[in-house]
Amino acid sequence: MEYTIEQIAALCGGQLVKNRQVTEKVQYLVTDSRRISFPATSLFIALKTSLRDGHQFLADVYQRGVRSFMVQHVPDAAELSDADYIVVPDSLQAMQQLAAKHRQQFTYPVIGITGSNGKTIVKEWLYQLLHDDFNIVRSPRSYNSQIGVPLSVWQMNSQHTLGIFEAGISQPGEMAALESVIGPTIGLLTNIGEAHSEGFASIEEKLLQKLLLFKHAHILFCNTDDERVAKAVANSGLPLFTIGSKEGNALHITGIEQEPVTTVTDNAVTAVKAVAMPFVIRVTAIYKGSNKTITIPFTDTASIQNAIACWAVMLYLEIEDAVIAKRIAALQQVDMRLQMVEALNNCAVINDSYSFDITSFTIAIEFLQQQNQYLKRTVILSDLPAFTAEENYGMVAQILEQKQIDRIITIGSKWQGYARLLAALPARVEQYASTDVFLQQVSVSHFRNEAILLKGARVFAFERIAAMLSQQVHKTVMEINLTALAHNLKQYQQRLQPGTRLMAMVKAFGYGSGSAEVANVLQFHKVDYLAVAYADEAVDLRKAGISLPILVMNVDEAAFDTIVEYNLEPELFSFPILKAFLKFLQQQGLQQYPVHIKLDTGMHRLGFEEPDMPALINILQQQQEVVVTSVFSHLTSSEDPNDDEFTHLQATRFERCCALLKEGLGYSFIRHLSNSAAIFRLPELQYDMVRLGIGLYGVDSANEHQLSLQTVGTLNTTIAQLRKVKAGETVSYNRKGKITRDSLIATLRIGYADGYNRRLGYGRGKVWVKGQLVPVVGTVCMDMMMVDVTDVPGVTENDIVEVFGAHLPVQQVAAWSETIAYEILTSVGQRIKRVYIEE
Repeated sequence: MEYTIEQIAALCGGQLVKNRQVTEKVQYLVTDSRRISFPATSLFIALKTSLRDGHQFLADVYQRGVRSFMVQHVPDAAELSDADYIVVPDSLQAMQQLAAKHRQQFTYPVIGITGSNGKTIVKEWLYQLLHDDFNIVRSPRSYNSQIGVPLSVWQMNSQHTLGIFEAGISQPGEMAALESVIGPTIGLLTNIGEAHSEGFASIEEKLLQKLLLFKHAHILFCNTDDERVAKAVANSGLPLFTIGSKEGNALHITGIEQEPVTTVTDNAVTAVKAVAMPFVIRVTAIYKGSNKTITIPFTDTASIQNAIACWAVMLYLEIEDAVIAKRIAALQQVDMRLQMVEALNNCAVINDSYSFDITSFTIAIEFLQQQNQYLKRTVILSDLPAFTAEENYGMVAQILEQKQIDRIITIGSKWQGYARLLAALPARVEQYASTDVFLQQVSVSHFRNEAILLKGARVFAFERIAAMLSQQVHKTVMEINLTALAHNLKQYQQRLQPGTRLMAMVKAFGYGSGSAEVANVLQFHKVDYLAVAYADEAVDLRKAGISLPILVMNVDEAAFDTIVEYNLEPELFSFPILKAFLKFLQQQGLQQYPVHIKLDTGMHRLGFEEPDMPALINILQQQQEVVVTSVFSHLTSSEDPNDDEFTHLQATRFERCCALLKEGLGYSFIRHLSNSAAIFRLPELQYDMVRLGIGLYGVDSANEHQLSLQTVGTLNTTIAQLRKVKAGETVSYNRKGKITRDSLIATLRIGYADGYNRRLGYGRGKVWVKGQLVPVVGTVCMDMMMVDVTDVPGVTENDIVEVFGAHLPVQQVAAWSETIAYEILTSVGQRIKRVYIEE
């Protein structure tokens, strides 16, 4: 739907200031200045959060073509000279009120989902199960927050026949706003657990708050096997559809049993093979006096509960039993994460083919745009899901044109019918009737030096295209969660004092995470500086399209040409290197080249010391070749409170040197001293800029209980073989891995050549297998190692094993190795594929 600016002002109760005679109607709400696809028909809402103030980006948004704004205070007249803006007391509340009024325009059923875990999975499974019967609008990805919910509901229009939206809260009082926006007619409560409980006094309080979403619902689906849920809903007065193992439940579960995969339908076999499981789950139940049966192609408890909840909704909607059984048996895993992996011929594949809607497409194509390290950008996209109108195809075409995509490949008959929408685009366009036809006619050789986005509806099975393009290499992978990286960056940014800049460290291959990929994210989030160890690392970043200022910390004369050629900024740490660089610049006829002066205040590694200041100042005063951009030093032990006295001594020395340099040079420069640990622990030492290193990657031993950091790097491997070994036998080299009981030994596809330290053998190290820590057995080999999985039920070959990550922190692996997390992260071998995730 479209609204005039006058209508929006009336709906949200804002004061309209109109500067234009003719205003295009608003179709899109935008809260992120970096994500604007249709500026002429977008309303930018300037939100104020704990992390940033959207009013700071009004000029940027205006430059991108937006002329409709919602703000909390009247902007500078010159800033928005010919724009219309609505002034409201609270922009978030106004956006929620606007979305709630929009929601009231529609009378078709809306399913509202909340709970601690499983919201997104249930939403996506309901979409898989019901999209043949309804034209469904749903939350993109996991848009379930105070901001995400109104943006999701704003997508509703009269063409849809069912809405499915999820709601998440982190503290009391938040659900009332989301209930008014979603207005669910059907409620579904998923698992209630410890996730996101920090803001609540108890699980019971959190449960009661979540139930507020359903106060006007016609029916609430809930599992009463959880006694807390049973008690809460019994006292709620809500109309219930209860699920559980006890008699009296609307859906009475009478049996949950494993059975071999070969006994299920062909569709279920296909689904199970895709996740490498040897069993499926057969569930029997009684509903309205009749016996019912379904087969679920997953065996974990959470998936069983989620599938049963979906089953209940389908029964309520009167879907035929045979249809329900067939669709549930064919359920597919939901990976809500956008993944980027290396591909053949110097390409990268961004796989986002679990769903296809305009919002998720916009997010994915913006991620594609960030990949500046590739010469060309290619999009392979399928037909949109059923019930999609022609205007949506037109929107996709507009986005492709606006984002300047070089090559467009469509798959599906509908796109062939809408070929005219793509004909005028400057991109090279290819069209194929189906995925099968594409795979028959196209080979890997058709792609080179490209970043390739796969965006398709599930039915088109784009995983086959991803498999064709991806490098078939090591089954051990390092997952880099770029969303977590951005989250960690914001955690530190919000601790910075006003005006303090931030330099991000991307040396040592981005602490093992991949320099270019990490740098693209940092550039997108507008950090001020990057720093690398050597010039070669910086060259790779420049070739990858990184335009941020880059500090090179370890400089020698051989790198001078490279530094100047690629516009890099050197650290100068001694008189010989300073004089050599000045001489080089003189020979090149260059002046005012930016440099960074390194001070040694106690680390005694590199840098000028305090007694060197007079001579250093004298040299700098006598030349025109360089200008000092920053002066910095390195703290020895900022994470250790026991060394705070020495840390402050370093700071005092640093301040004295900076004062002398400023007086001698006659101009100011950036001062920076704090590393990750000091940013939070010692805010008084932030000065003009801070250097964020290991904390960016989710590791900060000084602040791990005070900062909400997320795991960025997860190293996973797989089980190559399972072997029964009798007591008294030995495992691995030198017969040092002695077996004291009959055991089940798993051989993993990782060894010391991949960076897994040999010191972790003989039980010192452990890995995470199916919810348990299991010990390493015997000597770690070059390419393999063995672990004891005797006590792990249901373990199978090809199961994923976490070497470090969310379940097994890298700090713990470092402690077992008698080293630090830095070494573990940077030791992960280059032959291990990096997979980049954006959630």
